[in-house]
Amino acid sequence: MNIYVLLKRTFDTEEKISITNGKIENDGAEFIINPYDEYAVEEAIKLRDVHGGEVTVVTIGEEDSEKQLRTALAMGADKAVLINTEEDLEEGDQFTTVKILEAFFDGKEVDLILGGNVAIDEASGQVGPRLAERLSMPCVTTITNIEINGSDVQIERDVEGDVEKVETSLPLIVTCQQGLNEPRYPSLPGIMKAKKKPLEELEIDDLDLEAEDVEPKTRTTEIFLPPEKQAGKVLEGETGEQVKELVSLLKSEAKVL
Repeated sequence: MNIYVLLKRTFDTEEKISITNGKIENDGAEFIINPYDEYAVEEAIKLRDVHGGEVTVVTIGEEDSEKQLRTALAMGADKAVLINTEEDLEEGDQFTTVKILEAFFDGKEVDLILGGNVAIDEASGQVGPRLAERLSMPCVTTITNIEINGSDVQIERDVEGDVEKVETSLPLIVTCQQGLNEPRYPSLPGIMKAKKKPLEELEIDDLDLEAEDVEPKTRTTEIFLPPEKQAGKVLEGETGEQVKELVSLLKSEAKVL
């Protein structure tokens, strides 16, 4: 099987994030593999081990993204591809990402493409479905189980707490949800092997694209941190008194009435 994983380098939301002039300070931020993409990497490796073939991990970004690709290789992926946009693009959006990926997959034999359900930095959840549309492939999102028998595929997907069962076929694009698996940690032998595994670096002109072909269709107008949580208030007295005080607070402080 020819299995591909779409991987994104994201900042670690568990660490402190600083914003200056509406931009995240990259120097102080910790960057990781998008956690939902880790489920995709793990599932791709498991499927390859059962059905054979190889796993190729693909990311779009800057030179620093090589670290996350090497981590995926250390987990067990076979090959990695970095589409380096550092010199060609100052910023992009989901249209940009899908346009580049569409060009990358043009002419390739693909059985399965896996990606994370969302990226924790933007959480749009658009790339998988949009890429499926451009490649004319079926797409199933938020999967929590996948079984492949030949070209037939049985999937379970999360639908806000319930489970939906889907039958489809390869080639296929899926996006992975928490609960699909437990991503492995790279082992020391895996880390050593990853140094020798192929990591190909491309630029957009290698894909017969120009910068104007992938210009974003949207723009970010502002980035800001959420306000710090304030201590709650305990309303005392009889129920009627509590209701009056609550209404008063909603008017005077929360200003929602």
